[in-house]
Amino acid sequence: MLRAADRGEVTLLCLLDLSAAFDTVDHDILLARLQMSFGVHGTALSWLESFLRGRTQSVSVSGKSSDRMSLTCGVPQGSILGPILFLIYCADVIAIAKRHGLGVHSYADDTQLYFHTAPAMVDNKLQRLVVCVEEIRQWMNANRLRLNENKTQFIWLGTPHQLSDVQCQKISLRGVDIQISTEVTCLGVLLDSKLTFAPHVRRLSGRCFYHLRQLKTVRRSLTEDAAKSLVHAFVTSRIDYCNSVIYGARAAHIQPLQNVLNAAARLILHKRKYDHITSDIRDRLHWLPIQQRLEYKICLLIFKCLHQTAPVYLRAMSDTVSASASRSHLRSAARGDLAVPRARTTTYGQRSFSVSGPSLWNSLPLSVRGPSLIMTQFCTHLKTIVLSIVPS
Repeated sequence: MLRAADRGEVTLLCLLDLSAAFDTVDHDILLARLQMSFGVHGTALSWLESFLRGRTQSVSVSGKSSDRMSLTCGVPQGSILGPILFLIYCADVIAIAKRHGLGVHSYADDTQLYFHTAPAMVDNKLQRLVVCVEEIRQWMNANRLRLNENKTQFIWLGTPHQLSDVQCQKISLRGVDIQISTEVTCLGVLLDSKLTFAPHVRRLSGRCFYHLRQLKTVRRSLTEDAAKSLVHAFVTSRIDYCNSVIYGARAAHIQPLQNVLNAAARLILHKRKYDHITSDIRDRLHWLPIQQRLEYKICLLIFKCLHQTAPVYLRAMSDTVSASASRSHLRSAARGDLAVPRARTTTYGQRSFSVSGPSLWNSLPLSVRGPSLIMTQFCTHLKTIVLSIVPS
């Protein structure tokens, strides 16, 4: 989306909503699809069948329970296999989207369709998206799933200037008029139409401060190690979740998260509200400031890309300079640098992973980028390097 904005294009993102998705997966259809489409046979298929079959369900109200009924559909939520099996069950949805020339990403029952286009060409692409959503709805009806048009969301994404040229603010699906949103939540991240992530940071910092206030009431009863554990469980884990998406955002939009981190450190170390805390964060807690946490996360994603443990769409953004025949003779190719695509704008293009990832990776010492390092070693070396450049 950031790269599209850098090219002068807007993005329409569609977030499909399914009603009770996990509960309506038909066991017979799923097992047949595993066998026919994915080549799962023999013992492996029997294992998966035993995981699905033989489950029962009852309802308990006021201490009284109904009779147990056998389940013929549904995959267990909260399980490791549940999301994977659901994605296998709905693999045809991805194929339908690609056949219509749309981008698509799925995580469990969260599916997003999107396209990039110049503002003047919106109508053609929009009609293609509407036709695609209708075909997906028909496929879901045939496979005992239900697409909820009323809760399906759309949002335009781009620069303020690009968005001002887009006239379409309403989309009709089967007679249901859906207003274009200015903010949507995707896997816990609040996306705003201008991709500033300011609303996301405000909401996140508000939730973190809420938990810090609750922890403050019991801090005197906690050891320092216990306080660290609780702060990590309720605060820093939230800060680190999907934090790479806000890399490159305006400093004013990121500062609230640094305020959260400072408050968390003061809570753990029994500091007063206005006590200086920067050196304690680095020397006593060994925490990275927010900006360095973002850089650390992006470098870790690049490491996973280069070791083939990241998704394909991320690995495609991590090409080495040596892979290009015309540049294989360069000194950067000998160092193992990654190719950095050109970006027109700082506020959008340089924030994208395809630019920021290779740029940050190339700035690391060669000793950290060694191919023989395993992930734990890389993380240790990377944190040491990043901590060494954090100001006091």
